[in-house]
Amino acid sequence: MRSVLKRYRVREVHTELNLTAMVDMFTIILVFLVMSTSTSNVQVAPVDGLTLPASTISKEPDEALKLVVTAKALYVDDEKIMDINEGVFDKSQTDAKDKNFIRPLYDELEKHAKKAEEIQKSNPELKFTGQYILQADQSLNYSTIKKVIYTSMLAGYADLKMGAAGK
Repeated sequence: MRSVLKRYRVREVHTELNLTAMVDMFTIILVFLVMSTSTSNVQVAPVDGLTLPASTISKEPDEALKLVVTAKALYVDDEKIMDINEGVFDKSQTDAKDKNFIRPLYDELEKHAKKAEEIQKSNPELKFTGQYILQADQSLNYSTIKKVIYTSMLAGYADLKMGAAGK
């Protein structure tokens, strides 16, 4: 009987903690969490008095020139261009021959277009697409928004993306 016990004797096993497998597991989890987190590459600064219309589409826009129209002011890339009186442009801000043309907005957009074209000369990979993101207050009249869109098209910005608040 002793010989039988000798054959089936339990050996002491020395185990060590293997950290390599645990580090691999945490790396995989970390990569999964980073890849599943969604972030937008378009940064939008909040503007006082701007209430965006609601939207159910969650498509992220590409980086582009940001144009914000509130009832009190007009902004291009977070820089205040002109004041607006309760959502209506003053007659001094529009052209006498063309009531839809806003001279200060056109001048600012033309300046941005020229800067983009200069950058394109030094870096041919960056193309001037004429794309911009328009954020307009939901209380504005359509005629006000139409004037902004018309003027931006004349300045070379014809690719319009509307900004809205997600639900």
